[in-house]
Amino acid sequence: MGIYRRQNVWWITYHDQSRRRIQESSHSSIRRDAERLHALRKSEVLRGVYREPVRISLEKFADRYMEYAKTNKRSWLRDEQLLKPLKEFFRIERQLADITPSDIEGYKLWRRRQVSGATVNRELALLKHMFNLAINWDLYAGSNPLRKVKFFQEVNAGFRVLHAQEEARLLRNATPAVQDVVLFGLNTGCRIGEILSLRWQSVDFDRGLINLFSQKTQKLRVIPLNSEVRRILEFWRLGQKNDFVFYNQKTGEPFVDLDRGLEIACEKAKIDGVTWHTLRHTFASRLLERGVDIMTVKELLGHSTVIVTMRYTHSNLASKVVAVGKLGASATILLHSAPKCSSSVTECSKMAANSQNTLYLKTEEWVSG
Repeated sequence: MGIYRRQNVWWITYHDQSRRRIQESSHSSIRRDAERLHALRKSEVLRGVYREPVRISLEKFADRYMEYAKTNKRSWLRDEQLLKPLKEFFRIERQLADITPSDIEGYKLWRRRQVSGATVNRELALLKHMFNLAINWDLYAGSNPLRKVKFFQEVNAGFRVLHAQEEARLLRNATPAVQDVVLFGLNTGCRIGEILSLRWQSVDFDRGLINLFSQKTQKLRVIPLNSEVRRILEFWRLGQKNDFVFYNQKTGEPFVDLDRGLEIACEKAKIDGVTWHTLRHTFASRLLERGVDIMTVKELLGHSTVIVTMRYTHSNLASKVVAVGKLGASATILLHSAPKCSSSVTECSKMAANSQNTLYLKTEEWVSG
């Protein structure tokens, strides 16, 4: 029948239009998948539309993918990082057509010993995207092997936020430049890339606004200046050396990144799990804790939908405790104000009716605020 098994994967063999014998992997451990692929190839040969699958290594396809990513994706640097462990495990000379679901399961187990399940999922998502592109570009025949691979379940334990005591310790142990960038982030919710690329032409002191264009969303958003942000900006304007607001005062050049500066300050302050994006989470959480409506928070963060902003409502625990506490307090007051019945049945019925009326009145008072 032209179907055979090699280790745990089913392969097919057939002849093309020129009567050449072709061997091809089904990338599946299920015989039925191989039978379907065999029937498809025979049909393509009979209809004269068959094309022999292209053999391309993972290394060559990864290079081609990165050219595509640099042109079409703003996050191509992240893709470059995600590709490193994939290349290490599968080996650069590995043919794309030889990667099976079983191989990918092996990668999951190997990689999970090093990083979190969420990180593995990001790497698998990239590999799945690459296979889809290979199929669209006619560089890979058959179905995507990631289609049969189950991703790790991710538990959303909430976002890391910076508490007031941690903020004080961090600022005490940071350099002046890092201090200002930290405070700027905590008071604007800007991403670190937006802060380091901020130019003076986007700052409107007269109106007290920052007109910020986000490279991530490709949209313009307006951020009001509070007193702390204005103080920081006025200080940096005194020594202005170029168009960028924040720059290396020794070289006069804009900062490339301040990751190491933040890392050193956190080490000295004995704070774990804080990144530049933690400041953005803290900004959103603090606004919600102070009663700012979620649509305003959405606009300040520049989110496309309120669903994304809803992720920050987890941190508003204090407000939830107060809200539930109101219910408990109301029930306690009603319980103690209810009369005790020690009279006749008729008198008890009257007292119960009065107590019910009291309940309605107190409930209405609580709801109306």
